[in-house]
Formats: sequence, structure tokens, C-alpha cells
Amino acid sequence: MGTFLAFVILVVIALLVLASCIRIVPQAQALVMERLGAYMDTWSVGVHFKAPFIDRVAKRVVLKEQVVDFAPQPVITKDNVTMKIDTVVFFQITDPKLFAYGVENPIMAIENLTATTLRNIIGDLELDQTLTSRETINTKMRSALDVATDPWGIKVNRVELKNIIPPAAIQDAMEKQMKAERERREAILKAEGEKKSTILVAEGKKESAILEAEAEKEAAILRAEAEKEKMIREAEGRAEAIMKVQQANADGIRFIKEAGADEAVLRLKSLEAFAQAADGKATKIIIPSDIQGIAGLVKSIAEVGAKN
Repeated sequence: MGTFLAFVILVVIALLVLASCIRIVPQAQALVMERLGAYMDTWSVGVHFKAPFIDRVAKRVVLKEQVVDFAPQPVITKDNVTMKIDTVVFFQITDPKLFAYGVENPIMAIENLTATTLRNIIGDLELDQTLTSRETINTKMRSALDVATDPWGIKVNRVELKNIIPPAAIQDAMEKQMKAERERREAILKAEGEKKSTILVAEGKKESAILEAEAEKEAAILRAEAEKEKMIREAEGRAEAIMKVQQANADGIRFIKEAGADEAVLRLKSLEAFAQAADGKATKIIIPSDIQGIAGLVKSIAEVGAKN
């Protein structure tokens, strides 16, 4: 019974040892293996077997991109302004062997390296440049950190300035400056709006005056045309009346000639025509001499008739 129990114990121990010799490496991980304390190999994804008691896993390395958020670091700008800046570093392990043996504490090393690099970069910039040059600072830090961490098997993919915290007095001055800038922009926008409004009103008045002038011009043209047509109609009427009078006189003379009237009667008719031409409105009428003689004869005849 004791022998069987010992055999079972030995089998169990053998199975445990065998199980411990099997290593399954998952995706995005790597195992740094040592044999008798010396580096042996780096195991990637898959199933691996190690020799019992002499091989061991020195370090399990995560190959995925990692993010480290470091606490705010005090820095001094070129114009002697002290502020705090916290950074976020995105890195990835590219060589597990160098990562395992390159530096004792890689994260602490990256943090200290980030702080010193940030101080060097900010020390060459003034406050305004620091606040407006985040992209430039990020690029310089990424380049410097990537070169410095390459011997550790680490690749720095990206560095971001998370927060820039200036002193309270500087923040208050910046807020006042921004308020003044907003008020200035508001005043400019208001002035531009009033200017545009004034221009629009002036253009409206100008267009209105132009339209009124054009309307008055068209009205004057229409009135002139109406007056012209009226004068033409009046002239045509007077011409037609004169023609009718002349036609009547011509008809009368023709009738007198056809009736056999002598020269005296014709001169009397001429005298009547002059009288009708005067129409009581003329103050002076020039009468030919031969008609004047007839007029005297007519007067004499009229006086004789009156005596009888």
C-alpha cells in the first residue's frame, strides 16, 4: 500500500513538472526565457516547451501600444514664468530582450526622460509661444524620446501635452485679455454692421431719388408730347378754319362773278373781307388806296340815303 501511494505521488509530481514545462504565449505578448540565469530566447505566440529546473521565464512582455499619463511637471519658460505641464506618452515595445535587460524600470525611466526633455524644450520658448505651439512641442518631444528609448527596445509613437497650467496671476491676466479681445471684436462687428446699414440706407435713398427723377422725366416727356399733340390739333383746326373761310370767300367771289357784278361791288366785298379780318380786335388796318376810294364812295351813298 505504501509503495502504491509513493508511485502515485511520483506520477502526480511528474505530471506537474511536465505541465510546468509547457508555455502558451497569447497574442500580442512575448516571453523572455533564461537558461541557468543567461538569456536563452524570446518566445512569441504559440506553444513552447522548456527544460525543467534550468529554464525559466525572465519577463513577460506586452507588445500592444501602451499609454502612460504622467503627473504635471513644473517647468520654467524663457521669460521666467513657472507653469505645470502634464504629458501623455504612447509607446510600444519592439524588442522584448532590450526591454527586459536595457533598463531596470522602463516606465520610471520614460517619466524622468519626459520631464527633462520637456524642461529643455520649454526653456527655449516664451509663455505665448508655449501656449500656441503645442504641436511643435509634441513633435520635438516624440523625436527626442524615441531616440533615447531605442536602446531599451521601446518606440515612442506619440507625445501629447495634456494640460498647460500657468500661475493664477497669469490665468487672471489671460482671462482679462480674452475678455478685452472679445469686447473689441464685438465693437468692431457692431461698427461694421452700422456701417453696412448706413450704406444700405444711403443706397436706398439714392435709388429712390433716381427712380423719382426718372419718373419725373418720363412724366415731363409725356406732358410735352401731350402739349405738342394739343398744339398740332389746334394748328390743324385753325388751318382747317382758315381753309374753310378762304373757300367760302372764293365761292362768294365766284358767285359774284357769275352774277355779273361790276368792279365796284367787288371792291365792296373786299372791304367787307378786311372788316371781317379785323374782327373788332385789330387797332390798325392798312387798306389799299383803291379800296379807300370805294370806301369813301360807299360813305357818300350812305349819307344821301339818310337824307332822303
